[in-house]
Amino acid sequence: MELAHYSDYAVRLVNTEEPARNKDSLTSVDAVRALFGVSVQMARRVTDGDVTRFRNVRGRLRAVFEAADGGDHVLAVDLLNSLLMEFPVSPQISGHVAVDEHGGHAGHGGRAGHAGQGEHGGPNWHIHLADHPSNASAGYAAIACFGLAFHLTEHGPARLGLCQAPPCRNAYLDTSTNRSRRYCSDRCATRANVAAYRARKRLEAEESAGSGRSAEEAQESHALSER
Repeated sequence: MELAHYSDYAVRLVNTEEPARNKDSLTSVDAVRALFGVSVQMARRVTDGDVTRFRNVRGRLRAVFEAADGGDHVLAVDLLNSLLMEFPVSPQISGHVAVDEHGGHAGHGGRAGHAGQGEHGGPNWHIHLADHPSNASAGYAAIACFGLAFHLTEHGPARLGLCQAPPCRNAYLDTSTNRSRRYCSDRCATRANVAAYRARKRLEAEESAGSGRSAEEAQESHALSER
C-alpha cells in the first residue's frame, strides 16, 4: 500500500462531521468501524470508548485543515506535529507474495497476502504501518496523521483544503496539477457554479432594471426642462 493512501484516513474521519449543518455521523461503534475500510483487524478492536476518542482526534485534524485552508501553514504543521508526537507510527516492511503460473507461492514476504511480484521475481516490498498496540483510536490516529504528514510534505500545506461551497466545509486533498481545486466533490462544484450563475443573472437583471429607471428619469427631467 502506498504511503499516500493513508492520508485518506484523515479525510474520512474529518468528514464524519458537518459543523455548518449540525450533522455528526460518528455516533456509534459501527460508525467508527466503517472508517477502517478494509482494515478489518483494527475495526474489530473498536469499543464504546473509542467513539469519544475518535471525535477528539477528528476535531484536532479539522483544525489542521482549517489552518492550512486559511493560509496559516506554520500553524497547520505545528498542530499536525503535535498529533504525530502523541500518536507515533510503527512502520514495518511488508511484502506481497509472488505467485507462480501454477498458483503456488514463488516467495515469501513478511505480512504478505496479495499476489504480486517485485524485482528478480521476489515479493513486492513496501512500507506498511503496523497496528497500534494501545487501542483502535490510537491506531487509526497514527495512520491518519502519518498519511496527512506525508501528503503535506510531498505536496505542500496549500494542498489541504476545505470545501468552498457553503454550507459544506468537508476536507479534501488537492491533487490537481494546477492547484485549482476548491470543492470536496463534483456535486459541490456543480452546486457552487449554479449558485454563482444565478447570482450573476440576478445582478444583471437588477442592473438592467436600474438602467431602465435611470433612462426614464432622464427623459422625464428633460421633458420638464423644456416646458
